[in-house]
Amino acid sequence: MKTRCPCCGAENSLDALVNHDAARQAVWALAQMGDELTRLAVMYVGLFRPVKTALSFDRMAKLLQELNVQIDEGFIERNGQRHDAPKEFWIHGLRAVLERREALSLPLKSHGYLYEIMSTSAQIKSVPTPTSIAMQSNKPTSQTMSGLAVLESMKGNGHVHQR
Repeated sequence: MKTRCPCCGAENSLDALVNHDAARQAVWALAQMGDELTRLAVMYVGLFRPVKTALSFDRMAKLLQELNVQIDEGFIERNGQRHDAPKEFWIHGLRAVLERREALSLPLKSHGYLYEIMSTSAQIKSVPTPTSIAMQSNKPTSQTMSGLAVLESMKGNGHVHQR
């Protein structure tokens, strides 16, 4: 049975894809992601395609398997720091990379840019806001007290450097 890629228009036989080890591994990696991650991952992996040639099934399978391992672990490490990475972060990160594709130097060589976006998002999400502090304490607080509480909590997280 012939299939046509909706992105590039290439035709291939479904039987050939299933019988090719790397192609089968790539399809399996995508199937494991599920939901919106599959669609975004296909577009994201396309950013690794060399300018004058096609992306090999071996490279595609490797990239998708790397993503699956990280998604399953639920965290990423960037610049020596560990960041929680639930599926929502992956979806956000992949969308952000795809939105910025015109500004990127393609083809991508690694997942570094994706991880940078995700780690920045994780840092922003992990910094408590005055509203979240007030909600946790269930006490009304002034803006000044809320701001002081945020700064105090940031000292413990290494976000504020003491002299």
